[in-house]
Amino acid sequence: MNAGEIIRSIEAEQMKAEPPQFHVGDTVRVYGKIKEGNRERIQVFEGIVLKKQGGSSRETFTVRKFSSGVGVEKTWPLHSPNVEKVEIVRYGKVRRAKLNYLRGRTGKSAKVKELVR
Repeated sequence: MNAGEIIRSIEAEQMKAEPPQFHVGDTVRVYGKIKEGNRERIQVFEGIVLKKQGGSSRETFTVRKFSSGVGVEKTWPLHSPNVEKVEIVRYGKVRRAKLNYLRGRTGKSAKVKELVR
């Protein structure tokens, strides 16, 4: 077995059996595990998915929200054990893969249309 096959087998073990199915533009609620000293709790981060990138076990997604008037972005690894679950709040209708244009906007112009299913 060469090095590439060994790495792929280790990555396959670490991947989640059923990763959450969401797309760019969706509003999601990410339940992340936070360690504080010897205690562990779950913190919820709700916002719009700006981008998804990478593949297999390295796949990440970035979520943006407004917290007391300031834009906050957080990048989460999709297959991380620290991501408890990803809950879809609403589906967004967008026409591009990365929503970088939302960074400079506030208020109504920072909204994404809802996709009616």
